[in-house]
Amino acid sequence: MTFPRLIAGITLLLAAAGSQAFDYKTVGAAPAILYDAPSTKGGKLFVVPRGAPLEVVLTYGEWVKVRDFSGELAWTEAKGLSNKRNLVVRSAGVKVRATADEAALAVFTVDKGVLLELAEPANGAAWIKVRHRDGLVGYVKNTEVWGL
Repeated sequence: MTFPRLIAGITLLLAAAGSQAFDYKTVGAAPAILYDAPSTKGGKLFVVPRGAPLEVVLTYGEWVKVRDFSGELAWTEAKGLSNKRNLVVRSAGVKVRATADEAALAVFTVDKGVLLELAEPANGAAWIKVRHRDGLVGYVKNTEVWGL
């Protein structure tokens, strides 16, 4: 392979990687065990509670390499994850607003680590519609949650 073709190939590969959207899944009905290798024989690192979002980094057969809210990488079985989209609140005292506006009435306030369900696709919007497990619905800034 010639040098110009190699550079062109690397450029295309980097462009494709940069345009790829993040893929998030949510831990299903049972807590997920995270391992240091793609096997139940691997070392168990920790357990992620049901409903927690995980970023899918790589899929390897029936296993996925995931990144959690704290940034840790590990492996888990794909069958334990769902396509439902939940988000984690990044900081304490986040106000969930009645409309997508900073001046809107706060419907409720949530603390760091609280799980919220993504109520509508975000599509890159600055504000996203979320639902609390108690049924309350409102809007938060996309920078105030993790899992998008």
